[in-house]
Amino acid sequence: SITVDRGKEFACFPALEARGVPVYFADPYAAWQRGTNENANGLLREFFPKGMDLARLSRQEVDDVTGLIHRRPRNCLHGKTTENVFHEEVLRLN
Repeated sequence: SITVDRGKEFACFPALEARGVPVYFADPYAAWQRGTNENANGLLREFFPKGMDLARLSRQEVDDVTGLIHRRPRNCLHGKTTENVFHEEVLRLN
């Protein structure tokens, strides 16, 4: 499932639901209802301060930062990185 805010960027939600993905809308001014999104925003803000023009970033800069974030050990994953967990799950599919 996906929980989104009420922004116009999610106007395509019927297409997601048609593919079997449940879409929920958070209440206005209720950021805690989108915990994963808010956590990701916080991680990105360590590298890109609020108000920064993200359009000026190169693809390489974005890739470098997302790589650092994905290779950061997480307590909720018992010290594993999201990259490790993703690869473990992919291997289980085979």
